[in-house]
Amino acid sequence: MRARVILPLGAAAAGAALAYASVVERNWFALRQAEVPVLAPGSGPLRILHISDTHLTPGRKRLMAWIASLADLEPDLVVNTGDSIAHPDSLPYLIDALGPLLERPGVFVFGSNDLYRPMPKNPARYLWETSARRYPRHEPDLPWQKLGDAMCEAGWLDVNNRSGRIKAGGLDIVVAGVNDPHIRRDRYERVAGAADPAADLRLGIMHSPEPRILDRFTADGYDLLFAGHTHGGQLCVPGFGALVTNCEIERARVSGLHRHPAEGEPALGGRRAWLHVSAGLGTSPWAPARFCCRPEATLLTLVPAGND
Repeated sequence: MRARVILPLGAAAAGAALAYASVVERNWFALRQAEVPVLAPGSGPLRILHISDTHLTPGRKRLMAWIASLADLEPDLVVNTGDSIAHPDSLPYLIDALGPLLERPGVFVFGSNDLYRPMPKNPARYLWETSARRYPRHEPDLPWQKLGDAMCEAGWLDVNNRSGRIKAGGLDIVVAGVNDPHIRRDRYERVAGAADPAADLRLGIMHSPEPRILDRFTADGYDLLFAGHTHGGQLCVPGFGALVTNCEIERARVSGLHRHPAEGEPALGGRRAWLHVSAGLGTSPWAPARFCCRPEATLLTLVPAGND
């Protein structure tokens, strides 16, 4: 008798949780805010909007409207860490949603799903392996080149295995980035070398927060590193957090603002960088759910650093 009661109740609870994750939380967008003490004395503040992992498909009207509303924040700089599209027809919708944000200084890198259309996967596999080796396709089937051209034409800086300088908030900023290290498209050697110490700020940009890349940016003197990819775990357990990160970074730094190397580890070259990992705004269209991990963008306010 007990099983006849418990099993239907369990099935109902699971169904309710799935409905909440796919209908409510997936569309319950959050703006996170954090302060980063990274600038020289007397500088700033500098406001950076970090967006990532929109995985946009043409039907996601709530997501498009929310992205468009971010222009009201009037950030000094926009950082886009990739996986912006998930459908061949998404590009015009993304550009329209970004709207006035494209009129502001910006930088971007690509994620794997800017090149390759998402495919059905067994989500349970993420518990014992990442998706890094599951990209058998060699020819991209998404309009990544047109995506890059559109952002460059708006004035944003392409830092896929490239470096450059940008002016934002009155500051001279050195920016270097790599293409998606999760699928080994990174070529750090093209941007390697000490970041210009005369610049007001040094930013390192990547899609997936792989420690091997984070280490190199830190060793080269970059102050603040940006990444996405993890979706914050996407399906999290209350009181425990993310089950997986889908990359080599540990669960404790699956999203949010942290140091690299992590606290307690010896710093490379006697210093640490700041690291911000975005939990992102979207999901794969084949896994349209979030649980205890709201979709997010982050507004970082950079201020002068104290003693560190």
